[in-house]
Amino acid sequence: MSIITTLSDENNSFLSRREIICDFKGLGGKLKKLEAIEMITKEFKLGEKLVIPIKLQNHTGQSKTTGIFYVYDDETLAKKHLTPVIFTRLEKAKTSDEKKEEVKADEKKEEVKADEKPAKIESSDNKSTEIKKNDGDNS
Repeated sequence: MSIITTLSDENNSFLSRREIICDFKGLGGKLKKLEAIEMITKEFKLGEKLVIPIKLQNHTGQSKTTGIFYVYDDETLAKKHLTPVIFTRLEKAKTSDEKKEEVKADEKKEEVKADEKPAKIESSDNKSTEIKKNDGDNS
């Protein structure tokens, strides 16, 4: 059973775009626009086409989200038809998502560096000695 249920899938030949309306079951309040774009691209096998989320609407008392997406073949045509605010919001979401990934990568690097540092133990004659961790290699 798929998470995505297609409500409407129409080709708008006047505006040269494909308009998709679908429900995402079980993702009410948890779905982000970039995740929705990835899911729609995989579900409809859109590949290199430009998918723009127009609206993601949560339903009160239900765990589903209804999304409206426009699929364009050409980015310049999309910029002519849609307001520039949509594109700035998408760019903002992409940059904030990249920053979160960078922070997570930095945290992982810091954890690895902390594990690699040798522990120092002071002996009874107040001299510090370094002890290397044994990783199980006895060669």
